[in-house]
Amino acid sequence: MTTPAPGAAAPESNPYGLMAALEQGGTIAWTIFIILVIMSAASWYITISKLLEQQKILNQARRVRTSFWGTPTLKEGANKLERNSAYRQIVDDSLRAQDEHTKLIDPVDQHEWLGGSLARSQAAINSKLGSGLAVLATVGSTAPFVGLLGTVIGIYRALVKIGAAGQASIDAVAGPVGEALIMTAIGLVVAVPAVLGYNWLIRRNKMIAEQLSNFSTDVHGYLVSNGALKPQLTAKAAAPTPPLKTGSAAINPKA
Repeated sequence: MTTPAPGAAAPESNPYGLMAALEQGGTIAWTIFIILVIMSAASWYITISKLLEQQKILNQARRVRTSFWGTPTLKEGANKLERNSAYRQIVDDSLRAQDEHTKLIDPVDQHEWLGGSLARSQAAINSKLGSGLAVLATVGSTAPFVGLLGTVIGIYRALVKIGAAGQASIDAVAGPVGEALIMTAIGLVVAVPAVLGYNWLIRRNKMIAEQLSNFSTDVHGYLVSNGALKPQLTAKAAAPTPPLKTGSAAINPKA
């Protein structure tokens, strides 16, 4: 084990960092830091929870294509769907609208009545999917400025301290000013995932909305045609017949 030379100076520890910046900034810096932490936690929670919610609806779409339309009636098909699911809600609302149409006093076209009911059902589902996305947009747009506020306050306090001490050398200015920039970096770290998550969730919501709209159209057509219109189920592709070899018995029976 080697020992340092007697004349060698021990390496100095870095006096700057996040904790030092928070201590220098005081109550305001700590408040800004806590706000950024809360904003980051909220954005990650909303992103993960919305992804799980969207994935659940996408899995339901696969089950609808494979099992729902294979039933004789919509009521039997609805029983195969999960309760409180998006597709179950559309089917239940359509069946309820069909029953309510017979109770109307004023004559209203069934096509118009069912279309309005299905449109309201889709709007409610899309509104639920979009809940919380405003928080991501707010975090993505304001987090950099919140971090910048912490940086401005840190620089102000550092310059005031340097001016009171009467030291204007580069080492006395660069350290505290660079330390204050940590808050801006934290603001960017909070904002970038929020913006990416917002754009990703919006794109997936549009895809889900298109699938729900297509399903609503199929249900609408089924009801107004009394079951005559029904989407065609995708049939499994037949296995290709292997080519016959030249000279085989199928080609030359006398061989």
